[in-house]
Amino acid sequence: QVQLVQSGGGLVQPGGSLRLSCAASGRMSSIVDMGWFRQAPGNQRELVARITSSGTTNYADFVKGRFTISRDNAKNMVYLQMNSLNPEDTAVYYCKLSTRIRTYWGQGTQVTVSS
Repeated sequence: QVQLVQSGGGLVQPGGSLRLSCAASGRMSSIVDMGWFRQAPGNQRELVARITSSGTTNYADFVKGRFTISRDNAKNMVYLQMNSLNPEDTAVYYCKLSTRIRTYWGQGTQVTVSS
């Protein structure tokens, strides 16, 4: 059984920074990519950033230049460094892992940006 365990998140003031981590464990086929999504109340879940097994990254326009995704392939971990946070970034953030067979989701982590 594959599990994704997220850590990080919390409350931060506008302009502040947070780092999210996601650790994958269990038996799985080759990872295609890992990424971060977010969902604010009343909104659909949306892509924030993704990174392939070869290191290619994609970012949503609204986080370009502020967020950085990285991964440790040896540890099956993915990170999201979030800088210059603003209230519009408030949401539950989810880690996602995709193999050729299945997609897995983390439990979600609340990020709240407020003064």
